[in-house]
Amino acid sequence: MTRKRRSFTPEFKQEAASLVLDQGYTIAQASTSLGVGESALRRWVQQLTDEREGIFSDVLTGPRRADLPRLPCTDFFLRSD
Repeated sequence: MTRKRRSFTPEFKQEAASLVLDQGYTIAQASTSLGVGESALRRWVQQLTDEREGIFSDVLTGPRRADLPRLPCTDFFLRSD
């Protein structure tokens, strides 16, 4: 029998990470309390830390992706000036 993979909203991830960063919970305490894996929470904490420092990953998810303006697709690498 296979288990269905759980998914979490960006808002849940941010709130979970803020428990660690802003409210002083340890990763272990927060993950146990929320019922999520420590490695997932550790990743969310790192992503929120990076976002707060102005460092963004290559993959934007959730509301952050919607905030980006649509840029025209160009053949920049194919042009030879």
